[in-house]
Amino acid sequence: MNDWEVYAIKYADRNARTRADSFIFDDNHDAPHAMDYFMWLLRRGRDVILVDTGYDKAEATGRARPIRLDPVSALAPFGIAPEEVTTIIVTHLHYDHAGGLHLFPNATLHLQAAEMAFATGPCMCHDTLRMPFTARHVCETVKRLYSGQVIFHDGDAQVAEGVTVHCIGGHSRGLQCVRVRTQAGWLVLASDAAHFYENVFARKPFPIVVDLQNMLDGFDRLERLASAPELIVPGHDPLVRRHFPTAMADHIHRLDVGLTGKFLPLS
Repeated sequence: MNDWEVYAIKYADRNARTRADSFIFDDNHDAPHAMDYFMWLLRRGRDVILVDTGYDKAEATGRARPIRLDPVSALAPFGIAPEEVTTIIVTHLHYDHAGGLHLFPNATLHLQAAEMAFATGPCMCHDTLRMPFTARHVCETVKRLYSGQVIFHDGDAQVAEGVTVHCIGGHSRGLQCVRVRTQAGWLVLASDAAHFYENVFARKPFPIVVDLQNMLDGFDRLERLASAPELIVPGHDPLVRRHFPTAMADHIHRLDVGLTGKFLPLS
């Protein structure tokens, strides 16, 4: 039984944000609140699984949300060429998680069926719900479907030995987290089931939400799936870089080895 290595790879950030952008209920709504953007890599021997892809420079320009590294450059320290990636877990189809799918042409995508139905269905008639999606990313997923490169899941499923996905919903209809067996225990990549530690540990919902009950129930689910609270890794929290050690490059942090110090999720 071999454990997986898990890496958080930062490729962008947005620092001109406030707490109102991160929490529905917050007394200090106008205080600054920065956000990091990550993709994640799972590695065990020769096996590699990419979790989400970030977004590229074209998307960065179109949304006026610059990136520090394009997805291929962000992965370069691992010595992995984009065509060598054959498995991608897509936590959901928002632009910042699925915006680099086209860069990995040989990858089979693991996606919740509910997410594809959501991104291609009547809900996209509403500007507010459509805003986090980009049509070409969704179309790339459809093209993969017709080339036999999509595996759909309905709820809980195993992607590989020691790697499972779990549908949470809330932020997007088919949002899934990823549970990984590591030397530190069962680690959960929450993705946007918890953008920040404060979302899950203070039970403060994120403002972009499709189903608020699912989001709140999802916080409980994350805690049940992880072996310990400190093994819940939120999708956008700069504190991740403080809690876990740097590996290979400044933008890469290794998650499976445990914390660098005391776990302080709310500070």
